[in-house]
This record gives sequence, C-alpha cells and structure tokens, in this order.
Amino acid sequence: MYQRILIPVDGSETATKAMVAALQMARDSGGQVHLVHVVEGMTPLAADPYGAYSGEVIEIMRQSGSKILEDALVVAKAAGVPADTELFDNFGERLAEVVADAATRFKADLIVVGTHGRRGLGRMMLGSGAEQIIRLAPVPVLVIRHNEKKEVSA
Repeated sequence: MYQRILIPVDGSETATKAMVAALQMARDSGGQVHLVHVVEGMTPLAADPYGAYSGEVIEIMRQSGSKILEDALVVAKAAGVPADTELFDNFGERLAEVVADAATRFKADLIVVGTHGRRGLGRMMLGSGAEQIIRLAPVPVLVIRHNEKKEVSA
C-alpha cells in the first residue's frame, strides 16, 4: 500500500476531510505523511498599486500557514502517524507546481487532496487546484470531494 503520502492543507473543511482520509490510509499501511501548506498570492486588494504585498500582509499569511500546519501536525500525531510539515511561501509559483515538486522531493507515492467540486462558472472563475495537481503530479492523486448538504424542501 502507500507508505509516503503528501497532503496539501489549507485549513478548509475539505482539506481536513482529505487529511483525515490520508491519515487513516497511512495508519493502516504503517506509512508516513508530509503535510504541506502553500501561501498563495491574494487578490489585488491586498497588494499595493504596483502589485506588491506589504510586509505585514505577507507575515500574517505566513503565520496563518504555520498555524494550519501546526494544527494538522497535532491531528496526525494524535492519529499515531509519523508526520512532518513544510511551508511554501514563494509568491508567483502555482499551487500545483509547488505540490508536484514537494511530492518529488518527499519521494511520495500518493498525494491526497480535497476538492470543493465546483462546476460551471465557479470552476471557470476560480479554477480547480485539485485538477491542476492531478495534471502535474508525479504520482497518483486521491481526490476527496466535499459533500455539501442539500436542503430538502417540505
């Protein structure tokens, strides 16, 4: 089974669901995980008129990413799975490229990622991080889909 699993985490409910599934797989197979967080560029509103980010904004983004990784590491340790973390804050690099490179360096044999499963205009406008990871990944990718609760009308 899979022994070296890379898990991109962003603190979202969907990423957490993917992490829990990956931790279960790692625990069942005696494997280990590498938790990664990619600090991505934000909207132009967070940047100055020339497209640069203020030092304060960048530091807040790094601190937030570090906290997400710390929380994920606590969950992994509680699950009894050997884990380490890595924060990436090289602005300008695409999420999928960073994840693919991290998987290669970690010698991952699986990437587990969450997806919101957006369709139509939402997908076209936001793109799909999971889809991009699938396209660039050097190893198989398990995609865990976010299940939205559908309201039932009476």
